[in-house]
Amino acid sequence: MFVPSKLKKGDEIRIIAPSRNAKILSEEGILQAKDRLEGIGFNVTFGKHLFESDLQNSSSIEQRAEDIHDAFQSLNVKGILTAIGGFNSNELLPYLDYELIKNHPKVFCGYSDITAIATAITTLSGFITYSGPHFSSFQMEKAQDYQTKFFQKCVMQSTPYFLEPSQVWSDDAWFLDQENRHFKEVEWKVYNEGVAKGTSYGGNLCTLNLLQGTPYIPSLKDSILFIEDDEMTMPETFARDLTSLLQSAKEIKALIISRFQRVSNMTEEQLIFILDKHPILKNIPVLYDVDFGHTQPIFTFPIGGEVEVNTSAKTLKLLKF
Repeated sequence: MFVPSKLKKGDEIRIIAPSRNAKILSEEGILQAKDRLEGIGFNVTFGKHLFESDLQNSSSIEQRAEDIHDAFQSLNVKGILTAIGGFNSNELLPYLDYELIKNHPKVFCGYSDITAIATAITTLSGFITYSGPHFSSFQMEKAQDYQTKFFQKCVMQSTPYFLEPSQVWSDDAWFLDQENRHFKEVEWKVYNEGVAKGTSYGGNLCTLNLLQGTPYIPSLKDSILFIEDDEMTMPETFARDLTSLLQSAKEIKALIISRFQRVSNMTEEQLIFILDKHPILKNIPVLYDVDFGHTQPIFTFPIGGEVEVNTSAKTLKLLKF
């Protein structure tokens, strides 16, 4: 898998909205995120249709595709960040020019619903994309240092490194109240011990499952699979979606599961009950309560990269990203 050119200070990052538009963000939040990215050395620009809005807080397929194509073929743009997630980035997949994107590889990063489009680009254009913060994520104040540190490492350096647990985590609606945050201590947890190395895929579980049976999903056989879900899940739907993905993948080398949002009612007892159902998970490394997905803060990991997992030591090492 090809690695796009790493970002460096002075590079232009284009903000686009393949899912929800940026109108959902406050003017203050947009300025905060822009200032933070410019504070670490980037030049931030915005897609033409970023604020276009329809009945579902998105824009037309044509407008979103135009902004994607423009960002990839613009010689000045070196990296692309999605404004926010949403529900409908998979609408774009048949309408993207993957050959154009392949000929202009560059850093592309987002998470949640962006899992669909990032995975499709990696599958059909042949280069690594990234599951990591949206543009809007950079308006968060507390716990931002961890998120920014591991975003920069993943998209700016080439030397292999270990991902580390954050010191604390939160599930607060920080975008509504930056001050009154409630943090708890972090511990990555082991379901099954082992060591594995392989290609990293994954992101939002229910979004990734939308790609099954389409040309936009890669073979997940022998992958290191990262999965997370959001506030709309619950133990029963997570169990069903995980089962579907494992049946599709058939064989994976390791499973990494994010921390769940509290509203999902996913307890540790429920999660272990779900994992215990699958014989495959008793023979591979499985790590859970890890720092990515919809709790904060999150690290950035490569889609289509190479990762080494050692659950005995509770380590994740990025080798190719």
